[in-house]
Amino acid sequence: MSPAKSENMESLDQAIVRAAESTAASIKNARAAIGSVIFGQEAVVERALITIIAGGHALLVGVPGLAKTKLVDTMGTVLGLDARRIQFTPDLMPSDILGSEVLEESAGGKRAFRFIKGPIFGQLLLADEINRASPRTQSALLQSMQEYHVTIAGQRHDLPRPFHVLSTQNPLEQEGTYPLPEAQLDRFLMEIDVFYPDRESEKRILLDTTGAEETKPKQAMSADDLLAAQRLVRRIPVGQSVVDAILNLVRSARPDADGGDSITKYIAWGPSPRASQALMLAVRARALLDGRLAPSVDDVVALAEPVLKHRMALTFSARAEGETIYGIIGRLKERLG
Repeated sequence: MSPAKSENMESLDQAIVRAAESTAASIKNARAAIGSVIFGQEAVVERALITIIAGGHALLVGVPGLAKTKLVDTMGTVLGLDARRIQFTPDLMPSDILGSEVLEESAGGKRAFRFIKGPIFGQLLLADEINRASPRTQSALLQSMQEYHVTIAGQRHDLPRPFHVLSTQNPLEQEGTYPLPEAQLDRFLMEIDVFYPDRESEKRILLDTTGAEETKPKQAMSADDLLAAQRLVRRIPVGQSVVDAILNLVRSARPDADGGDSITKYIAWGPSPRASQALMLAVRARALLDGRLAPSVDDVVALAEPVLKHRMALTFSARAEGETIYGIIGRLKERLG
């Protein structure tokens, strides 16, 4: 390698380090700002931030009343994004999300169609209780989540950047819900479980939300800061050991895994290469969130469950034997050491 090329690479590495340090500080402030409003959900806040920094979408799953909607509203304020909200109901139509064309007549009597944008044209879309709507309406989000544009009457309409969908979902065993199709589940970078807070956190919630004044979130980043962080995530170096860990984990979670074994016989269908891509971006984002300049195998282990579990299904015999997705992923993680 020539001295000039070596010097250029060193300068580039130094630039990445400086950018990473500055971005990590901004993300740390954002995390603290969210934590000042959302109590007892540190893991949920971390995974939601990782999803956004990685440029993806998240599905928040939990029973009503666990601050899922409040978390998304808070993130919109803290990250400085134009946030929109859609309450999904059984009678919601695709046009209620995407928008529609209306026929207008000018003063001269000329008629023309004008497109009125729907709430999807925001930077942070809260799809509240997404599994309350019919599959036809759920599928209205498919194109936007993957291609960042929508097509109405043959015309393409680009969405603003950044664009993220954070959906909340009630557990499927609750009445009046529709399971999301596999193609749409795959569009979510993570599925994040939201559990009940511990006693001390619930005490803080009681004291903070039932008094005369409630803590309000404050903006800590802008949309441009977030876009810069997302670009930086893709420049963070990843060691060969981490790449191998991602490949080994994802490929072993498929029913036709190399060699086959006692675990893969329980898997009906497994994650596609999109899961590998999601995990690669997520581990980089987690490293940046922690102020590190490169991810480790520990990041792969920590994020395996939320990235993989909605991209897998067990066979009937596996369910009959009491196997669960969580248990299968846990055994696959153990192989990574």
